[in-house]
Amino acid sequence: MSMSKAKAENRPLPKRFYAETAAARSGEGWGVFLDGRAVKTPGGKALGAPAEALAEAMTAEWEAQTTHIDPFTMPLTRLAHVVLDRIETAREGAAAEIAKYAQTDLLCHRSDDLELAARQSAAWDEWLDWSANALDAPLNRAASILALEQPETSLSTMKARALALDDWRLTALASAVPILGSAVLGFALLEGELTGEEAFALSRIDEAYQAERWGEDAEAVEAAANRKRDLLACETVFRLMDAAEAV
Repeated sequence: MSMSKAKAENRPLPKRFYAETAAARSGEGWGVFLDGRAVKTPGGKALGAPAEALAEAMTAEWEAQTTHIDPFTMPLTRLAHVVLDRIETAREGAAAEIAKYAQTDLLCHRSDDLELAARQSAAWDEWLDWSANALDAPLNRAASILALEQPETSLSTMKARALALDDWRLTALASAVPILGSAVLGFALLEGELTGEEAFALSRIDEAYQAERWGEDAEAVEAAANRKRDLLACETVFRLMDAAEAV
């Protein structure tokens, strides 16, 4: 059974106190309303988004709550809290962290197990090639678990690309990259080259191989499902922001 962070820390979840949810115009964007009242972030900002569909997706998270409100099951709302309360003063750090993941990018480190290495190469090589061509950020690869020397120009290019994003996309990318263990896969998801399902599967080549050999651990499976849910929320931000700007 899934357990929220609040439950895991033995903190009681707040009871659902509202009957109706709605997304409606608010300022220059769209806000989330409960029984006609604007929802506030922990920092006191009005919860909302620049895209109507994104505000509606957050509203759906609030509507899906039953007896209690479990923030752990509301990844879009949690991302919005970061966007509205924190990212403005943390953009540089977020972009630097994304570039830091490229230094030890999952796709660059190959196993000395020949069968697993072959799977890694078949799944990952094309995305390192994509990074070199589409992002102008080539990265080195080797059969090593140690950090590799990566081109400084590639790392600075990735940081610059991240900093050029709006707050919503930067926040979602900074959330997606640690889940995937790969800046390359994060950027491919951002650019719509991969779906969230595809990116997550690519990030778990090693785990899938080990599960085939030794079986699956129930707690690991649950943890992976939680990470995948959060990754799909990042994908939702990318795609709904893209769709709104395309109109």
